Amino acid sequence: MSQPIAFPNPLGTYLKDRRTRLDPAAFGFSSTRRRTPGLRREEVAQRANVSATWYTWLEQGRGGAPSAAVLDRIAHALMLTEVEREHVFLLALRRPPEARYQAADSVTPRLQRILDALPFSPAIVKTATWDVIAWNRAAAAALTNYDALPVAQRNILRLVFCNPAVRAAQTDWRSVAEFVVAAFRADSARAGAGAAREVEALVAELCRSSPEFESMWRSNDVRHHGDGMKSLRHPLGGIISFEYSAFAVDGRPDLGLVIYHPVTPADADRVRALVDALPPASRTARDEDHPAPERRRSGVT
Repeated sequence: MSQPIAFPNPLGTYLKDRRTRLDPAAFGFSSTRRRTPGLRREEVAQRANVSATWYTWLEQGRGGAPSAAVLDRIAHALMLTEVEREHVFLLALRRPPEARYQAADSVTPRLQRILDALPFSPAIVKTATWDVIAWNRAAAAALTNYDALPVAQRNILRLVFCNPAVRAAQTDWRSVAEFVVAAFRADSARAGAGAAREVEALVAELCRSSPEFESMWRSNDVRHHGDGMKSLRHPLGGIISFEYSAFAVDGRPDLGLVIYHPVTPADADRVRALVDALPPASRTARDEDHPAPERRRSGVT
C-alpha cells in the first residue's frame, strides 16, 4: 500500500521543483559539474537579488514569510507564469498577488463561441475599464449594436452618460447610472486598473462631458456587478425584462462576462424576434472598426 504524500513545506517544495526545471545555460550559467538538474539555490538567489543563505532557508521552511516584493523577484527569477506566481503567493502569504492590469481588445475564439452558443440570451464581455470587446447576436439585437459603433464608443460608461438612445432605453436611468459608476469603480480597482492612465483619462473625459457622472463619481460608492433584474425600453421590441449574472473570466481579472436571460416567455419571444430581424453578421467583435452605417443603432447598455 502506497504512503500518502506529505507536504511539510509546500512553498519550499514548489520553489525547488520550479528551479530544477530551468536550464542553467539559458541564464548564462555553466551546466557542467552539476549533481542535480536545473539552477542552484545560489543562482536563483543571485537572479532574485537576495542572499543565498536566506533563499536556502526559504526553501527549507526556516525564517519568516517573505515580503510581496521579494516574492515577485523570486517569481521573475524562476520565470514563473501568472498562475504559478499566484500559487507562490498563496503558499507564502495565503493571498493572491496584487492584480496586474492588462489592457485587452479581444477575447479567445473559444470564449466567443460560448457567447455565440447563447442565441437568445444577450451576452457581452467587458474589460476592467468597461469597454465591450465581445458580444453575441442577441446582445447586438436587444442591447446595443456594437458593430455599428466605433471602437472608442463601445464603452458602457460612455454609452450610459453620452448616448441619448442608450439613456432613453433605461426605464430608470438614474438608478442604472449610479450602479454603473459604482460597479466600474470596484471592477477597475479589483483588476489593478484603478490608477491606470486609461481609467484616469476616461474619468476625466466623462467628468468634462457629464455633470451627472462627475457628481456620481465624487460619491465614491462601490458595488458588485453580481446578478439582478433589468428592464429595457427597446425602440422596436418594447419593454423587455432580463435577469442578469456577471462572471469572472478565469485567469483574467480584467475581463467580465455578463449574461442577460429573458425573464418570461413573452420577453424571450421579443428577443427572438429582434435577433431574427437583425441582418446576417458580416463582422465580429475583433474586426477593424468600420461600422456599417446602414444598421439601426439600438441603444440599451
